[in-house]
Amino acid sequence: MITHMIRNSIFILACVIMTTACQPTPKKQSTPTPSGITEATVADAVKEISNKMEGNKSDLIEKGVRHAASLWRDNDGTSEDFVKFCSENYLADPAQKEASFYRFAEYLESLNGHFNKLSLDMQENVQLMKGEVLPIDAQFAAYNPGAHMINDFYDNKIAFIVALNFPYYTTEEKNISGANWTPLQWGYARLGDVFSSRVPSELIQQASKVAAEGDAYIADYNIYMGNILNDDNQKLFPENMVLLSHWNLRDEIKANYANKEVGLKKQALIYQIMQRIVDQSIPKMVINSGKQDWNPATNEVFVSGTKTEAEPEIDGRYQQILNNFHVYQAFDKYEPAMPTAIQRAFSVGMQIPQPEVQKLFNEFLSSAQVKEVAEIIKKRLGRDLSPWDIWYDGFKARSSINEESLNAITEKKYPNAKALEADLGNILLKLGFTKEKADFISSRVSVDPARGSGHAWGASMKAEKAHLRTRIPATGMNYKGYNIAVHEFGHNVEQTISLNNVPNYMINGVPNTAFTEALAFVFQERDLFLLNMKNTDPEKEYLKTLDIFWSVYEIMGVSMVDMKMWQWLYDNPNSTASDLRDAVIEISKDVWNTYYAPVFGMKDQTILGIYSHMINSPMYLPNYAFGHLIHFQLEEHFKTHEFAPEVLRIFALGQLTPNEWMKQAVGEPLSNEAILKATEIAVGKLK
Repeated sequence: MITHMIRNSIFILACVIMTTACQPTPKKQSTPTPSGITEATVADAVKEISNKMEGNKSDLIEKGVRHAASLWRDNDGTSEDFVKFCSENYLADPAQKEASFYRFAEYLESLNGHFNKLSLDMQENVQLMKGEVLPIDAQFAAYNPGAHMINDFYDNKIAFIVALNFPYYTTEEKNISGANWTPLQWGYARLGDVFSSRVPSELIQQASKVAAEGDAYIADYNIYMGNILNDDNQKLFPENMVLLSHWNLRDEIKANYANKEVGLKKQALIYQIMQRIVDQSIPKMVINSGKQDWNPATNEVFVSGTKTEAEPEIDGRYQQILNNFHVYQAFDKYEPAMPTAIQRAFSVGMQIPQPEVQKLFNEFLSSAQVKEVAEIIKKRLGRDLSPWDIWYDGFKARSSINEESLNAITEKKYPNAKALEADLGNILLKLGFTKEKADFISSRVSVDPARGSGHAWGASMKAEKAHLRTRIPATGMNYKGYNIAVHEFGHNVEQTISLNNVPNYMINGVPNTAFTEALAFVFQERDLFLLNMKNTDPEKEYLKTLDIFWSVYEIMGVSMVDMKMWQWLYDNPNSTASDLRDAVIEISKDVWNTYYAPVFGMKDQTILGIYSHMINSPMYLPNYAFGHLIHFQLEEHFKTHEFAPEVLRIFALGQLTPNEWMKQAVGEPLSNEAILKATEIAVGKLK
């Protein structure tokens, strides 16, 4: 598992919060809509259109009229104005409707693409290594150039033309009807998704500001490992090692499984740091600072060898989460059919209802295979499990290779971002892409040196490039950065294919972000192969299965904490940051005690609350879990199908519903079944 939420731009994020909070088509009702558009008015509009049409398609007319009525407000006009608008703007001629659809797509690609580019420019100084971050940089990063666009389209009635002619379909409707839709019909449905709710522009701008603040908070949450002391006042880490929470801390735990001398001691120290971050007892002065030494076990801080008083961070972490909650909650009253951020994130954003997600996770976390895999890990480690072994990395081929030797390879190969960018085409050639396709994709990806952890930022128009961000120290790209970069390049490949190769712009992308995570995991799995390091282990396929299984086990628990935290927030909307901190600690312990204590043999661990996504990527974590499941099913598919051509085919399917995408991609729906069965076989072979 890896790094960072895929976030095209603050503009796109804000619009996703708004446009994915979609309202199902209103049912017939006797009460008026908020605008005063009554049943009688709706009937009049439907009749007016039907009288002008040959081959009356009354159901489709009514669906469009009702959708437009659900968005109409008093200041948009009277009931008579509404009927007249519908009559004059309904596209009855199929040829004209199709031509208008492609024109809408053309305009939206330009708008989305340029606003995306503007947001990239506004955030560049905060996100990239471009020298000192000035106060004005943060203010521009928080600015959303496209905050008013959607509401402008309601004011000039463009939104109502779309709503009337391309009405919104619920996820349930898409699941039922979508199996028989053509790409054009899918495009019509996705255009209908764009104008499905109506949120004030100032609220969209506020969401952008809060998101930017969360990003900035996380981007500077570095721990100077060269200043960390153990109980013997020893410094075990290199003097110049700086690790970002949580990603780099977690990856350093993974890297030390190959260190037989002091690896276990290093892992224990990192775990203590993580516990301090979760409970907020971490001294504020040691965050992003190397001016003092810190013993995380005793929580003592020393300046020039002298112990000094140091105030804890207290609740900075949880205040960021509360800020997100409050702005997301403010959207609720504008989303009567999906009145919580939880419903919008899952039922619409992921297109899978949250109770179904939780049920799937519970099924996996409670499976008998967990204990069987844990026993294999214990045997391989030669010790009982420690809490940080949720990140056990020993099933990978790289786990037996000392990371310093890997660093030497990657630092020489990629001294800077330009060297990596120049090699992207070669990476694709090694993976089996033709030179034509390799050149096409690599020419549309720009590599940038990131200030924070790595992430991928896709383009929103064909004329722009996707961006790959990863940390590259002055000494060159270390293995951690390289591993992240390969993952993020997988995102860029998906972003490029699903933008440029889909049948029409409105279905560009994938069903949800789990699907882009899946391809990123597929690429990351091949990182050593790309360094010409072949794995000749005859058990490698079984080990790969167990590696994916254990990754799913870890991230599903983390996702459970994230979901339960949001449920708690809605149950306790007036909570303080301290209240939230205490709640997250208890939730983390509860999830641990339910799914991990029976396996690890210890209770009340808080490690599942460490993920930075909880702060700057609300409810994103479940996408990683689904990403691993999709990753596994893709890998099984690639065993019998040629890799590169299938990647090109599969990721050009576009934004279907998750199950429809999986059926067309690999021939079966998304489930736990495939990985659980394969894990049972792998356990039997490796025992």
